[in-house]
Amino acid sequence: MENIINGHVIQGSFGAYELKKNYPRNYTIGLILAVIFHFIIIGSYYFIESLDGQNIDNIPTVRIMKYSELGPPPSIANDIPQQLAVAAPQVKPTVGIPVPVPKTEVPPTQTIATQQEMSQVVSPKIETGIGNVRVTQDIKIEQNSDDEPPIDKFIPVEKLPELVVAVKPAYPEMAIRASLEGTVYVKVLVDKEGNPKKAVIVKTDAELFNQPAIDAAMKSVFSPAIQNNKPVTVWVVVPFRFQIK
Repeated sequence: MENIINGHVIQGSFGAYELKKNYPRNYTIGLILAVIFHFIIIGSYYFIESLDGQNIDNIPTVRIMKYSELGPPPSIANDIPQQLAVAAPQVKPTVGIPVPVPKTEVPPTQTIATQQEMSQVVSPKIETGIGNVRVTQDIKIEQNSDDEPPIDKFIPVEKLPELVVAVKPAYPEMAIRASLEGTVYVKVLVDKEGNPKKAVIVKTDAELFNQPAIDAAMKSVFSPAIQNNKPVTVWVVVPFRFQIK
């Protein structure tokens, strides 16, 4: 049997008759597959629901209440265990019985010497010797005053000293002839009044500039460092630049 479709010859025994003949069988197979597919979907849904129901049963129920709905707390007076008195043999003390002593009378006013007054006190002298030989030795007490902190000690301050009167260092004549320039960093100890007390060279480009820089630092005037609204003594680094104009 030949069929002509769009000008093409198709050989085979397949047409409307064959479609009508195979329709009931194909319809029955499709219906059976659809029913099986729906049963699988519905069965899976109920199976998952049963598993979720078992998990929900294991979850404890929580009730949320307002603070105003809570009653007064139970009293704990009755829950305190009573202490039982145990009679123990009394042992006499083996040491002396303490005797009360009257309080030492303290004068109403006391005067405490300041550090400056104590530093002015002449140290006592100790005379030691053998036979007719006597050796007099002064007792020297080293004091680490807070007014002169060590050069490497870190002192926290709220405000660092600032130059109020900056003195220009003198340019050495030999450095001018040699056209020598450089910078000298001087570490200056500034007291509570803003006056320089000591000056130390920490870095220099030429030793010719060291002494003029120290002289200028000691003649300068600073504003004191402030900590807790009080002036304090601190070390501060001041650079002095030597340049030939």
